[in-house]
Parts: sequence; C-alpha cells; structure tokens
Amino acid sequence: MSTGPGFTDHTPRILIVDDERHNRHLLQVMLTPEGFELETVASGEEAIAAIARQPPDLVLLDIMMPGMDGYQVAGAIKSNPATKNIPVIMVTALDDRNARMLGLVAGAEDFLSKPIDRAELCVRVRNLLRLKAYGDYHDRYSQMLEAQVGLRTADLVDSERLYRSTFDAAPVGIVHVGLDGQWLRINQRLCDLLGYSRDELQSDEVQQLIQAEELAGEAESFRRMADGTLNRHVVDEKRYRRKDGGFVWARVNISVHRDAAGQAQHFILVIEDITERRTLEGQVRQASKMDAIGRLASGVAHDFNNLLTVILGFAELVSDDRTMSAQHGKDLEEIIKAAKRATGLTKQLLAFGRQQVLNAQALDVNGLITDMTGMLGRLIGSNIDVSLALAPDLSLALADKGQLEQVVMNLVVNARDAMPGGGSLTIETKDVELENSVFHEETIMSGRYVMLAVADTGTGMTKDTQRRLFEPFFTTKDTGKGTGLGLSTTYGIVKQSKGYIWVYSEIDRGTTFKVYLPRSTDTATQALAAVVDGPPAIASETVLLVEDETGVRQLSKRILDNAGYRVLEAANGDDAERLFVSNAGSIDLVVTDVIMPGCGGPELLSRLQARAPALRVLYMSGYSQQSAAKKMGFDRGVPFVQKPFTAAELVRHVREALDR
Repeated sequence: MSTGPGFTDHTPRILIVDDERHNRHLLQVMLTPEGFELETVASGEEAIAAIARQPPDLVLLDIMMPGMDGYQVAGAIKSNPATKNIPVIMVTALDDRNARMLGLVAGAEDFLSKPIDRAELCVRVRNLLRLKAYGDYHDRYSQMLEAQVGLRTADLVDSERLYRSTFDAAPVGIVHVGLDGQWLRINQRLCDLLGYSRDELQSDEVQQLIQAEELAGEAESFRRMADGTLNRHVVDEKRYRRKDGGFVWARVNISVHRDAAGQAQHFILVIEDITERRTLEGQVRQASKMDAIGRLASGVAHDFNNLLTVILGFAELVSDDRTMSAQHGKDLEEIIKAAKRATGLTKQLLAFGRQQVLNAQALDVNGLITDMTGMLGRLIGSNIDVSLALAPDLSLALADKGQLEQVVMNLVVNARDAMPGGGSLTIETKDVELENSVFHEETIMSGRYVMLAVADTGTGMTKDTQRRLFEPFFTTKDTGKGTGLGLSTTYGIVKQSKGYIWVYSEIDRGTTFKVYLPRSTDTATQALAAVVDGPPAIASETVLLVEDETGVRQLSKRILDNAGYRVLEAANGDDAERLFVSNAGSIDLVVTDVIMPGCGGPELLSRLQARAPALRVLYMSGYSQQSAAKKMGFDRGVPFVQKPFTAAELVRHVREALDR
C-alpha cells in the first residue's frame, strides 16, 4: 500500500502502443533513463490484452493504427471500471482541433505531437503519474472512509479527523466543488497558495475574483463529467489571482466523486503550482531568442566588415594620390570618416553578439565613474542634476575598462533622452551578493558582484518596452534619432563579461538600470598594451593572398603591391593550392580569409603545411579573432588581422607574420 500521495510501492509501469516499431523503440530510448518499467505492443488488440493481464500506470497511445485505432482503445480503457483511472497520453502526427476533441471524447488526459521532444515527454509523463497517484490515493482513502462509516458509525469522528489531516497534508491544492460551482472543502495547501483563509475562499466574491478567466471548454467538461460521459479533465495551465494581487499558474486535474448509485456528488480539483516551471521555460525561450539575434548580428557585422574594408582601403589609396587628394581631399576625408563611423557600428553589433575580444582586468569602478564625471556632465547638459552614490572600499570588478565606459555612456545617454525637460540622474555603486531565484528573469550564478546602477526621474517605460529593450535596432525614439544599438550593445558587453543587467521602470516615475559585474580575483587578466604602428619595412617576399570577396582581394593585393611584395592571388582554397604547387619554394607567407565557401583558411593551411611544414600564415576575418578561432578551430596565437583594416595595419601585420 502507498504511504502517502505521490509515493507508490512499485516502479511505475508504462505501456507503449504503436504499430510502428521504430516509434516504439524511440519512446523506449527516451523513457528508459527515467527508471520506468516499459512494455510495448504493436496494436490496439494487443494493448487491451496487456492491460487486462496487468494494468499499467500510464498508456502512451498512437492514434492511427490498423484494426483498433487509438480512439477505440482509449474508449475501451475508460469504459472499464477497473481501468478507467489509467491516464492516457495520445501520441499523434495530427495537430488539429478535431483530432484533440475526438481524443478528449474518448477520455485521453493529454496529447503529444510528433516529432516528440524528450524533455516535454518526460515532464508530461511524470506529471500525469503524480496526479494519478494523488487521485488514486484520494480515491482509496475515500473508499476506505465510506467503508468505515458503513461498518463502524462510532468511529466516524476519528475517521473524519484522519481524513482532514491527510487532506490538509497533501503537497498540492485540493478543493471539492459542488455541482453548482460552489467550493465546498478546501485544503490548507490551497489556502497557502492563494493567500486566503478557508472562509474567504468559500465566498462567491472571492471565487469570482481568483478565477476571473474561464478557459474555453471548461464548462462543457464539467457538464460531461457530471453526466458521466467524461471521467477526468486536465487543464495544463490555468491562472489564479492571489490575495496580494499576484498570480499563480497551476496545472489542474479535475475528477468527479460519485455515490454508491453512481450519481455525481461533487468535483475534485487537484491544483499543482507550476509557476516556477513556467518561469524557467520563459527564461529558456528568451535566452534562445537573444542568442539567435546575437548570431544574426555578428553575421551581419562580418559581411559588413568586408564591405567596409574595400571602402576604407580604396579611399585611403586614393587619398595617397597627391593629384586626387588636391582635387577631392575633403570628399575623400568625409568618405573615410563615414567608413570609420560604420566600423563603430559593426563593433556594436559584435558586442551585442558577444563576439568582440574583451581585455578583462581588475578595475576600480568608482575611479572610472569619477574620471568620467566631467565628460558625462557635458554630455547630459545643465538641466539634469547628477549625483554620485559611490560605495567606499568598493571591491575591484573584473571588466574591460573601455567597454565598461561604453556601458556607462550608453546608460547615461538613455537616461538623458528620458528626461527632455530635465530631472535628476543618480549613479550608484556597491558590493552585493546574488543568489539564484525564480523572481529573477534568468538563471544567475550565485556569488559576489560589483553593482553599478544608473537611475533617472524620466518618463519611464511600459512592460512591453522593457521586454524588447535589449533587442538590436529596437528604439522608441523618432526616426533618425537613434540606431537602436545602444542598449543591445550594453547587454552584449555585460553578458560577455559574465555579468547581468536588469531594468526597473514605471511610467512617469523613472527608470533604474542595474549592472552586476563579477568581482576581481588575483588571477584577473591584465589588458595588453596597444601596439603602435611603425614605419613600414622594405618588402621583397612573395605572398599568397587567398580571399573569396573580390573587392577585398583586389584591395589587399594593391596594398601589398605598393609595399613591395610579390603577390599571388586566389579566390578559393583549391586555386590557392594549385598556385602553391606551381610556385613551390618561393612563397614566404599565406594571407588568407578564415571563412570561405568550400575550403576555409585553416583547412587550406593544413593542406599547404603538409607540403611545407614551416609555412607561415596571416589570417584575416570580419569576425574577431576569438570568434573566428572558435568557429573554425584554429589556435588563437596565430597571426590575425580583423577587417576592416587600413593599409598600414595590413602591411604591419604581414611584416610581423613574416618576422615571427
């Protein structure tokens, strides 16, 4: 006998019914790690025989089968008093309303659509097994009480007390609902869940308030259960309003209690709190969405960098021509300025996609804010009061100084734009400890962090705006007044820094952004000193240039020709290999794009080094070195130049690669 609701004295048995052998095998593979006892049959007739021989705890039932189909099998199970409480999950490739309605009429509790997701399958199976255990326990206990009442009237008071204690001790909410919809008996767990007393929950006003939303088909399901044409009904997600105004999301299993004559007496609702599970599912969906947008943004930046390489490079070559410079110097200068500004946009896209390289170091956030105060004052104007609330003895954060300055600038500019008529802005820092909680909108790594907060008294934001706030190109500003990349860049920088950013806002009350950065340790990586361009050396070597973008290839060849190199060019890996073979022994360096159709740079290098192991290489890419190395699997220590590059940068990197 079970010791309480949710516990059984045997391993749960599941019967898998499907005429397709590979479908049965797939379900077995998915469920075996969960520790269930599994049995499979290939037809409806075999299923009926197996159930009669040894009733399972749950049936996974395909709909479309020769002979008895899934609807007939489910009807047979539910029409038999001995098996009517066995939960049935119908598995089907059909995803239409009629198929589901036929399944409900037959008595199925749940549906799964093919192709089947293992995580969803396991969650639904365990939920139904748990609810069946609660229902079976409740049925057994009710039957026991009824027998005791009939046999021993004198023990009625003790039995009622035992029933009440068990009823209240259940880990799920339970309510008995009269046929007229009135709540009759409510256990303590449901009171705790909704924040009301039993007396309050039995009032019509409170019941209407907490169940303000009636789900489609709910009234019909109650009518059919009362008539005896439906035994159970499961609502996967239903929202109840708590006394404090918040909401609880629940999975509701509804059954009907009948007297000895089979007449419906009341409904039994088992209410399982799924708020935390639903929150976690939302976090997974949001993380997947932001990751997909990040991949798109970094891909756009890569292609855009190829175009900027050509624009910037040829503009610099033309500006080096004295005659052209004299005639069109200002025009060329504007082209170069615009290209460099566009380069900044691609860096923001890479930042959002978390593809840029961060030089993390132990950083004094208070010192950074103090150093930026003058610049921030000029940036926001005189009609906004700025106040600092910097924590004394603040721990050092592990962050990239330049990128954190960009984060502060973006948040301050966002605050300024939210206060067109003036207001106040507060920048605060302090040491905090974070713990993972369902109240956070994402799963966090518990630990010690440095918090940086930027608060304004501006117009605030709606909930819909807050949900889209960190999407690239999303902006609430007028056309031409914002790129929509400021906050998405901020999000990318913070996430790549292994930190978190959250926003709190109310309309006409202002907005607060809170950035949490990990505290520094003694092993913090120190920033590398920038390399200063020096005068180019006289070149005489032979370079094999491999680039699939025609404009980039032509530009790179011209730059290297002007620097004195002998350049052999190829548009792909196969052409490059043929050139290498025909010029054996004369090629000193391979300059190749990392990602190309067919054969990429690393694969090409491995082919060529099979012939010349000491061959040197310089990779180039529109992605950062860190991102390109991760995508293509090469050593990050290999010489690398990121597009877009200037003529001087390309010549310097070629020289460094040759001198290694």
